[in-house]
Amino acid sequence: MTWSFSLGRILGSELRVHVTFFLLLAWVGFAAYSSGGLAAAVENLIFVLALFACVVAHEFGHALMARRYGIKTPDITLLPIGGLARLERMPENPMQEVWVALAGPAVNVAIWVLLVLLGAGMPLETMAQIDSTAPGLLNRLAYVNLLLAAFNMIPAFPMDGGRVFRALLCLKMDRVKATRVAALAGQAVAVGFGFLGLSTGNALLVLIAVFVFVAANAESQDVTMRSVARRVLARDAMITEFHALSPDDTLATAAQAVIHTTQHEFPVLSPDGKLQGFVTRNRLFAALADETPRSNPATSIMEPDIPKVRLTDGLEAVLDGLHKGAPAIAVCTASGAMVGYITRENIGELMVLNGR
Repeated sequence: MTWSFSLGRILGSELRVHVTFFLLLAWVGFAAYSSGGLAAAVENLIFVLALFACVVAHEFGHALMARRYGIKTPDITLLPIGGLARLERMPENPMQEVWVALAGPAVNVAIWVLLVLLGAGMPLETMAQIDSTAPGLLNRLAYVNLLLAAFNMIPAFPMDGGRVFRALLCLKMDRVKATRVAALAGQAVAVGFGFLGLSTGNALLVLIAVFVFVAANAESQDVTMRSVARRVLARDAMITEFHALSPDDTLATAAQAVIHTTQHEFPVLSPDGKLQGFVTRNRLFAALADETPRSNPATSIMEPDIPKVRLTDGLEAVLDGLHKGAPAIAVCTASGAMVGYITRENIGELMVLNGR
């Protein structure tokens, strides 16, 4: 994920934190300092860090359960609104998906039990004072872990409860339709959150509403694309008419190619047709904006690590490469010569033409 950096690897997954997380810490610290002084600011910051440690544990619950089914979790990213475990894929066996989804909330329940054993109380007034230091750190953490478990079990996509809902629907209908139903439920919940946030002036609820709405739509589109991908080979989706650059071309040449074509990415091919990398329009614009000399070679700004597939590979392999951030996927012959490439945009066009 862009704008995030690594904190290291834990249990086989890279733990990353998004830069906006520090904006949350700054806001919490400033708000607490303004109302209660330095001691309140320190205690609230400790509470937020402890809370996000619980969020990390929640995400590792998903990751470790997924690992039981042979699914890796490359990274987990901390965001201001929670955590995001990026699984290589979601299990398509409905009951496996149920167990992976339930593992996260189960961790929060286990943390709550542990905190109660350590002396956390559950007085009703803690709920009303959750944003103050009065109830005590353990009491607040106990309540929040119960809230996290309950919130994540809302049967609306993309929360864990929505994944359980989708998995149960898959027992009665195909995965694409089940995902659409769960995504619509998620978007309905998002509208409710947004209305509540706007009417009460709660900016966090509005932010959560936007995230839920966008994420539900993205998951529905991804499942639909993968459904189409199972029936399509790379050769059926690749772009075959394109302008290529040579290793000797300059930024000026690449700029002219941008003007005279509609391409957003330009393969750099050696004389024997082997791919060296891609020069993207965004990288070119950034280089020219930084006043990089136009006489510099185009290879100085190209992306060299481009995934390659064969003509007869399924489109699912292409989607996996695109999800990892590649600007395009090269389609090559057995000898290694590039004969076409595939982007997210032309997969979308393929879906439209297929009536999906």
